[in-house]
Amino acid sequence: MTEEEAIDLTEYVQAACPAQKFGEYTPDVWGEILAPYSLGEARAAVLVLAGRLRFIAPADIVAEVKARRAERIELANIVVDGDPAHTGAESAAAYREIIKAAGDGLTGPSSIRASLGAAGRLALPPGADHGPYEGRAAAARAAIGKMPADRDATKDPRGRACRRCGAAPGISCTTGGRRRRDVHPIRLEDTRRAAAGLPLLDHDQEQARIKDASAAALARAVEDQEPEAEAS
Repeated sequence: MTEEEAIDLTEYVQAACPAQKFGEYTPDVWGEILAPYSLGEARAAVLVLAGRLRFIAPADIVAEVKARRAERIELANIVVDGDPAHTGAESAAAYREIIKAAGDGLTGPSSIRASLGAAGRLALPPGADHGPYEGRAAAARAAIGKMPADRDATKDPRGRACRRCGAAPGISCTTGGRRRRDVHPIRLEDTRRAAAGLPLLDHDQEQARIKDASAAALARAVEDQEPEAEAS
């Protein structure tokens, strides 16, 4: 928020709260406090606050802006697997940029990936095709970098769909509805076999083989314990 915008905001608040007094230096102080936020965000907060408060302080505006940003971030349902080529610092910077884009309302109430069209562009809110939104969208697109759909399915397990949980390419595997840190073994095996030029294993047969192997291991463990039980 610029100094001129701070003046506009205090005039806006004064119009919404006629009983509130403002001094000569009020816009200067408010401008310093609200500098990290846009005039649009602050005015939207004032509209909400004026409906329940007789006087509005900068702290009230900051709290309302933060609450609305947190709400937009939560509704964005952001899922970011990251780029294996990024360093830790690059990944952290990219994630911060994506979170900020969600807070700015550039992603909409969905996943941030769902807000990216075929051309890899963020879907902007109606009427926000130009101006500061365009710059923020460009920054978010740069932060996201190579999209998961572009991953090499012969090297990155997340570059292919998972036949165990149905996760789409670029999306992490889930178990019981919760995101896994690793991928399902069948997804990793599919990747390895694709890299070696081998056909994929039959999923049902592989599941049956795993169950049989587990049952056989359990039977051996029971047999190993029986002689000990007899000796005692």
